[in-house]
Amino acid sequence: MKSKILLIMLAVFAFSFTSCEDTKKKEEEKAKMEQEAAEQEAKMKAEEERMEMESNSIAAKAMATDSLSTLVSALKNAELATTFTEDEGPYTVFAPTNSAFEKVDKATLDELMKSENKDQLAGVLKYHVVDKEITASDLSQMIEDGGGEVTFATMEGAELTAMADGDNIVLKDGNGNTATIIATDIEASNGMVHLIDGVVMKKAS
Repeated sequence: MKSKILLIMLAVFAFSFTSCEDTKKKEEEKAKMEQEAAEQEAKMKAEEERMEMESNSIAAKAMATDSLSTLVSALKNAELATTFTEDEGPYTVFAPTNSAFEKVDKATLDELMKSENKDQLAGVLKYHVVDKEITASDLSQMIEDGGGEVTFATMEGAELTAMADGDNIVLKDGNGNTATIIATDIEASNGMVHLIDGVVMKKAS
């Protein structure tokens, strides 16, 4: 009798143990599936955010603006288009219009656009970029606080000066040449774009 009772107890224990193991296994599988689903959702959200950012990036804004087609070509030739598409920044770009590039000596511009001169072209383009977001209002305030002008470092490393000229703001490059800001505050996901009517150049070394 005692043996029969012992066998029954062992059977009950084995069943209980198996049930517990099955429950634990199911819970682990459920937790794993939930984690995988959460990770997949996070990846999809990150991809959506990346696509949203790129579609509203500085490069995308430039590509959508007819008057900046020469700048877009220059960015591609200098292999900088990806920087202003994917990098979070924020950047401020003083973007020369097509007519601004037309003021540059054609032979000089054609030379810069050659693939072997992409580093030199990149330097010219980076001279138009500041590594922070500056609105037109910010720039006006900086000029006022600076007593009529403000100098800031560009992405290229050389300095660029902004100053008031009547109701306009002009940029003065390292050679003393100026370009006027003709359109402001074009907002992008990774910064701000202002259109200028000239190409600025750092002082030749």
